[in-house]
Amino acid sequence: AEGSPELVWKPAIILPRTCSASSNLHPDLSAHLQLKMERKIPDFSGTWHMKSSQNFDELLKALGVNMMLRMIAVKAASKPEVKITQNGETLSIRTSTTVRTTDITFTVGQEFTESTVDGRPCTSFPRWETESKISCEQSLQKGDGPKTSWTREITSDGKLILTMRADDVVCTRVYERQ
Repeated sequence: AEGSPELVWKPAIILPRTCSASSNLHPDLSAHLQLKMERKIPDFSGTWHMKSSQNFDELLKALGVNMMLRMIAVKAASKPEVKITQNGETLSIRTSTTVRTTDITFTVGQEFTESTVDGRPCTSFPRWETESKISCEQSLQKGDGPKTSWTREITSDGKLILTMRADDVVCTRVYERQ
């Protein structure tokens, strides 16, 4: 956002000399720590309004959501408002629709607990996929289901692209900052 201070990524973990960045750490975290150069962290903060959505109903179908609930969810989620606050690599995201509001807070490079789009508890691991894209794999805490993940990316023209996956089904939502 205009007037926002520039965010600069600096590793915050100091490892003892007897420990290497690759020992006993999640592989993605190890790779995250290997970055030597400082880089600008994209600014995800602000209030975002959805401008387009593709395949949301198909995503819910792939998750096993019944037709009646899908109809309600698609209608309710047609104009979500997303508010993101950010402190460095820690993001808090509130998504509000006419039916429900969800809140998640996470730090890139650290596991956290959230729910899949259909409400099942999962453990998620967000990481930087590119300089402007966070990629997050989700693992169900119990039960079976499709493999799920999401990405959030700030584009060069300032849009937020949310991509949600369930196996091979991809839902893409484009947001603009207000």
